[in-house]
Amino acid sequence: MNILLLGSGGREDALAWRLRQSPSCATLIAAPGNPGIARWAECIAINPSDGAAVVALAQERDVKLVVIGPEAPLVAGVADACRNAGIAVFGPSAAAARLEGSKGFTKELCERARIPTAAFVRARTVDDALAALDRFGLPVVIKDDGLAAGKGVTIAATRAEAEAAVRAAGDTELVIEQFLDGEEVSLFALVDGSHAVVLASAQDHKRVGDGDTGPNTGGMGAYSPAPVLTPELEQRAMNEIVLPTARALAAAGTPFNGVLYAGLMLTADGPQLIEYNVRFGDPECEAIVPRIAGDFAALLYAVATGGEFSAPELSPQAAMTVVVAASGYPGDPARGGPIDGIATAERIDGVRVFHAGTAAHSSGALLAAGGRVLAVTALGDTLADARDRAYQAVDAIDFPDGFCRRDIGWRQLERDHAA
Repeated sequence: MNILLLGSGGREDALAWRLRQSPSCATLIAAPGNPGIARWAECIAINPSDGAAVVALAQERDVKLVVIGPEAPLVAGVADACRNAGIAVFGPSAAAARLEGSKGFTKELCERARIPTAAFVRARTVDDALAALDRFGLPVVIKDDGLAAGKGVTIAATRAEAEAAVRAAGDTELVIEQFLDGEEVSLFALVDGSHAVVLASAQDHKRVGDGDTGPNTGGMGAYSPAPVLTPELEQRAMNEIVLPTARALAAAGTPFNGVLYAGLMLTADGPQLIEYNVRFGDPECEAIVPRIAGDFAALLYAVATGGEFSAPELSPQAAMTVVVAASGYPGDPARGGPIDGIATAERIDGVRVFHAGTAAHSSGALLAAGGRVLAVTALGDTLADARDRAYQAVDAIDFPDGFCRRDIGWRQLERDHAA
C-alpha cells in the first residue's frame, strides 16, 4: 500500500525508516519531510496541518494510510479531514486530541473517571492563577494549558518563582498542579476505541544539562525499555489510567485512534498521570521503533481501520537515543552549521542517525536547521552497550556547533551497576 507520513523531525525520520522496511509498504511519501527522511521517502512540500492539502495529496497518490507524526496536525483536525474523505489514518480526531491540546481538558477527564493524577486548578487569568497558588505547597507545577512542544512547564521551588511564571504567562489559561514526588517514565499504548495494548516503555531526559540541570527542552535523549516500569506497574498503569481514558473518550462519542503516550510519575501510591501526548514522543520514538519486530505498517493500518491487532513483539535489546542539539538550544540555537560524518557513525554496529533539524544546501552539504539537529540511536544487548555505541557514534560526527548530554540513561545505568 502507499503510505503518507506527515512531519519533518527526528520522530518522523524514525517512523519513515521503520515503515519503509515493512513488506506491506509499497511507496512512502512524506510531507514535508527532511533530508534524512528523503533517504526512505519521496518528500513533498505541503503544510501537514492543512487538511485539504493532505487529502488532495493522498487522493492524487492513491494513499491507503496516512500516518500523522506531530501533534499540531492532530489538534488541527487533519485526521478528521482524512477520515471524512474515506482515507485510513493513524492518529486521533481533533476531539480526542484534546488530551494533548488542553491539559485542563485532560485533568477534568481524569477527575470524572477517577484516574490517578495530581490535584489541580484551571486558571484563566493571572489573578485566578495567583489565588490558586495558595492551595498548593512548594514546589508547585505551572503548565500552559495548550500545546507547548514539550516545554511550557515550570516547577517552581519558591513562591517568587511561581508568581514570576504566572505573570510571564499573562492572561492565558494555565493549569496549576500539586508537585508529585517520584520518577518519571513514559508508557506508549496502541488504542482503537476502548481496545488498548501496550506498545513499549521509555524514559526521556527533558533538562538540557547533565545531571538534569538547566531549562526544560523537547527532550535531550531517551532509552527503551524502562525497567523501572515493572510488568506489575505497567499493568496498573494500563488498568487505572490508559484503559479508563480510552473508555471515557469512547463513551463521549470521541473514540481515540492511534498511539497514546502516557507520561507517568511512579509515586509511593503507584503510577499517576502527569500528562498525555497523542502521538509518538520525540525522542522516545527514535528509541522505540528500532525495537519493534514485524510488519510495522500493517500494524498501524490495523489500528487505523478497526482491524484486529495485538502488542507487537519487541527486541530484547536495549535502545538509547542521544540528541545532538545546536549551540544555544533551547534558547536561540545556532543555524547553518555544517554536519559531516553521519555515514561513519552509521557503520558502527546497531547505530542509526535520525535527522531532527537538518537542511540540504545546494552544494550537497548538510546543515543544521533547528534546535535539536540529530537523534543518534544505538541498539545493544544491555543498556550500557547501547550507551557506548551511541556515544561512539556521536563522537564520529563532525558538527562543531553541536552539543549533547553525556549522561543519557544515568538512572537505570546506576541501578544496573548496583545490581
